[in-house]
Amino acid sequence: MSRLVWPTATLLILTLGIVFATVLWTSDTANENAGNRQRVQLMAALEQTLEDFEGRLAAISPDFAPAIAAPGGAAPSRRGRFPEFSGAYLLEATGELVPVAEPEASAEKATFLLDPLIQAVRRNLETIDASAPGVRPRDLAVSRLIVDGSSLVAAAALPAALDGTAKPSGRLPIAVAYRRLSPGDLTKIAELHGIDGLMLETGAPSGERIGLAMRDARGNTTAYLTWRPERPGDLMRERLVPLTLFGSLVALALFAFVIGYIRWIARDLARSEEHAQRLLGRDPLSGLPNRLLFSERLDQELARLSRTGGGLAVMFLDLDRFKDVNDTYGHQAGDELIKKVAHRLEDLLRATDTLARFGGDEFAIIQTNVRTSHDAEALARRVLDSLTQPFEILGTPVTVGVSVGIALAPENGLKREELMRLADTALYQAKSEGRNRYRFFASQMDETIRMRKTVEDDLRQAIEQDGLCLHYQPIYSADGKTIVGLEALVRWPHHKQGLINPARFISIAEERGLVIPLGEWVLRRACQDGLRWPGLRIAVNVSPIQFRHRDFVTSVMRVLKETGFEPNRLEIELTEGVVVEDADAAEAAMMELRALGVNLALDDFGTGYSSLIYLRRFAFDKIKIDRSFLESMEATGESAILVHSIVHLGRALGLTVTAEGVETKEQHRFLQALGCHQLQGYLFSKPLPPDEIDVLLGLAPRTEGASAA
Repeated sequence: MSRLVWPTATLLILTLGIVFATVLWTSDTANENAGNRQRVQLMAALEQTLEDFEGRLAAISPDFAPAIAAPGGAAPSRRGRFPEFSGAYLLEATGELVPVAEPEASAEKATFLLDPLIQAVRRNLETIDASAPGVRPRDLAVSRLIVDGSSLVAAAALPAALDGTAKPSGRLPIAVAYRRLSPGDLTKIAELHGIDGLMLETGAPSGERIGLAMRDARGNTTAYLTWRPERPGDLMRERLVPLTLFGSLVALALFAFVIGYIRWIARDLARSEEHAQRLLGRDPLSGLPNRLLFSERLDQELARLSRTGGGLAVMFLDLDRFKDVNDTYGHQAGDELIKKVAHRLEDLLRATDTLARFGGDEFAIIQTNVRTSHDAEALARRVLDSLTQPFEILGTPVTVGVSVGIALAPENGLKREELMRLADTALYQAKSEGRNRYRFFASQMDETIRMRKTVEDDLRQAIEQDGLCLHYQPIYSADGKTIVGLEALVRWPHHKQGLINPARFISIAEERGLVIPLGEWVLRRACQDGLRWPGLRIAVNVSPIQFRHRDFVTSVMRVLKETGFEPNRLEIELTEGVVVEDADAAEAAMMELRALGVNLALDDFGTGYSSLIYLRRFAFDKIKIDRSFLESMEATGESAILVHSIVHLGRALGLTVTAEGVETKEQHRFLQALGCHQLQGYLFSKPLPPDEIDVLLGLAPRTEGASAA
């Protein structure tokens, strides 16, 4: 029996020793970590107090000089002028320290406290060029916490001005001030950061108190800010010691229980740390994960997807008209709207999904367990339906929309950066198509992005270096035999993309502010080329943005004068949207153009507003029937009836009627029978470069392979 007891007793003693040592070490470590954390928090709070004090001094230091002046040279009573300071002074360029407010201490005491800061500011002035652009007085400021007797003083000094004015001594005046931190100030800091019993003591901390060393004006440690630190380790001891004593009766049970309990505590601490980390990854306004935490969770979901299969969707959301809410109701309303949008979106998601806010009006979603694109589409539809419902903001119903871009994994990739980029590309596509809709990423969207980058990088250079060209499509008389005019169509022979059609770059040029120089280049080149074809009218399409520009008419006059092109041979083609958006300005510009002798054509007639009022009010010479009517036209169909009406309307108003997109002989015969004046389309000729137009007009010999159609 003794042979069994002694080994068991030895095992029990060893077990208790190990457990007790572990408990003591763990509790001491927890106490030490808690004290260090509070020390860091206190240092940060004191730094913030100094920054606030320094900022207040910088804000009101320009008022120091007026506060000093007094009629008759008598020193005025300035108590209450700067109540936030215990003492405030202006060190003149002559070296005189002049009180700005009635000081609480003598000049010698103030000099003792503030002289080290003044010297530090002077050193800053010697090392930093105060007259350099952008240098502010606060950039040269010095602030410190100083122990003065039994109290703690916040002091700051900075140049009173950086205007470059010469001073008698060659020095700038310096504003200095200090304020004693009252016990109430220390209590407020302690309560804010959960610090117990914070006080200033002249000696080193004793007992269980810990402290932060404080220095006097000469840099000597003369006092400590002390407090009673948190002791989570004590709580740990209270829990574990009784358990270890009870476990000594059954060594094996004790050992298993203590190990398990320690593991539970470790998990609890890990959960607490994880919670703190989550707070670092949260958006402060909505409480949602921010971009950092969203990226981490997306990495985790992609790793799980690689192991187990399945799919997910990454959605980028951008609120429509959010800026209007901020501008109309204020930023408080915008913040409230963000919170309510976040709540609605959370109600639409499952527990396994992730909703994040990237900032502003941008949100993102990770939708897990996506079997097909229909799952993501269903969620996107719910998002649109939910966010288009009015929000009650500050007692007012507010309606916004949302644009959604979607990328799928693994279909579009398994890398976080790639999926987020593709979702952003799809979002841009949704916004460019009119907003309040969703779009899945498609490969052609990348082509659009590349084209946009090409336009932004290369188009301006192409305009400046004459890297574009014009093709001309002939306009025939009704018989289809006589060329009466040419329509100029811009092309871009790109060194990598080949010949780029205007449909691919005009809209991008409008967005990036390049359409005005582009339009002027087209007008100039068309007039230059038109000189080689006497008697023919040259038609030039003008963008609405270009036409509404205040200098458009002036630029037309300048081009006509510089090229010598006859104004009556120039025909400017406008769309109906130009005259609708700003009718008065459009009418004024059109009257000026008509006064020059320039002809005006209403392009794409019938596809927009097509009001008789516009034809009667504005001085158009021609209307052009849009090609869409001819594409679906039958002799007795609805489009044929509309074409018939447009032709007779134009003729009744004395306008020339031109039909675009004529491609078949049946269309030609029908339009000719209606009395259409002019025809244009691939039946007669495609757009041709100038040299081939010369051949078509018989101005140059036809080369092998040249064709008029």
